[in-house]
Amino acid sequence: MSGQFVSYSRQWFPVVSPALQFQVPYHSIVRYLIPALWSLPWILPQVITYFRLRNSRSLDDESPEAPADAPLVSVIVPARNEADNIARCVGSILATTYPRLELIVVDDNSNDQTPDVARAAAQSDDRFRIVDNPPLPDGWFGKQWACTTGSAAARGEILLFTDADTHHAPDLLARSVNAIRRTGADMFSVAGRQEMVSFWEKLIQPQMFTILSMRYGGTESVNDSPHAKEKIANGQCIFFTRSAYDSIGGHGSVRTVVAEDMVLAQTVFARGKKPVLMLGVDQLSTRMYSSLKALLEGWGKNVFAGGLDSVPFGRAGQMIFPLALLTPPLMQLVPLIVLLSAAIGLASGGLLIWASIAAAATLLWWVVVYAQPGESPLYALLYPLGAIVLLYLFSRAIVRGRQVTWKGRSYTSRQAIGL
Repeated sequence: MSGQFVSYSRQWFPVVSPALQFQVPYHSIVRYLIPALWSLPWILPQVITYFRLRNSRSLDDESPEAPADAPLVSVIVPARNEADNIARCVGSILATTYPRLELIVVDDNSNDQTPDVARAAAQSDDRFRIVDNPPLPDGWFGKQWACTTGSAAARGEILLFTDADTHHAPDLLARSVNAIRRTGADMFSVAGRQEMVSFWEKLIQPQMFTILSMRYGGTESVNDSPHAKEKIANGQCIFFTRSAYDSIGGHGSVRTVVAEDMVLAQTVFARGKKPVLMLGVDQLSTRMYSSLKALLEGWGKNVFAGGLDSVPFGRAGQMIFPLALLTPPLMQLVPLIVLLSAAIGLASGGLLIWASIAAAATLLWWVVVYAQPGESPLYALLYPLGAIVLLYLFSRAIVRGRQVTWKGRSYTSRQAIGL
């Protein structure tokens, strides 16, 4: 290799092989290498998230046949003003292939036709009954109080708490009971498919679930973590063994928090019991919000007040959480702002190269996100609009703090009791 190097002081990159009959200017390498390194925060998190998500377990791997000694499962549906959703939910639950089931719909002081619609959907099935929820006590969130009422009426060895906007496949219960037995789970939660119908659902829902995926990873990242703050559950579908539920104080242990599902998982783990999360996209689906207004209200009540309960590092973590919450949408928008600045001559050189790489990597990520569930990749082109909506949503939630409004009730989210 003697004689094949030229001086760096002459600004030329070394020639590493006699077969190469050209020299590369060192300043050209630096010109592109440094902006590429700057772009890594826009590339590595997506790559890491992709591989963490691939390491997830699915209910598809569990038997769809109920065990011979199938335990009684009590399905509890808290419902407040759910007339538009409850019929589909009730019908899907009662269509189960699981042999031992009772379905309890807790009418949480609805002022629409929720009870009548639920009864009509059940068609006099003797596995179904409606329970009226007593008036909401001070210091309780409505969902937790309705779940507590339902659990008091339940007779099952296993309790399933599920939302009124869910749809259950016939094999959900059998596969879940088999998974509970195989894993020894005290708490078992299923992350299903999120239905996206309207334009705004397709724009906002992938943004929100991408942030959650980057924070927590796949099911095994959650299940294998030794830290309580890394535990989550999907409140749309949470199973408990009766003994475990009673031992932690049921939903009463999380009566003061808005993100009760996440804090239930943390509480179960902190009490030395086993929470398990598993995918079930073919067994459970949910249409969470059907309009932009509902999306802003629904996510707005959880994203900051609930997020505070998942932040590590105690008080210090909570202090920097507002900035951390705003970071994902800002990271999507800043490269585009630089590119727009370059178009009017305000940015060039390495800054322009960095912005181009970062924006291209972000666009590619969204193409993958939309293509994976079969949505049109063209929605990826609209990711800047989604980021702007998120920035507005997060900013408004930060201003509200722990004050939450949902379905005509106002709450103050506080730290879970005894956690």
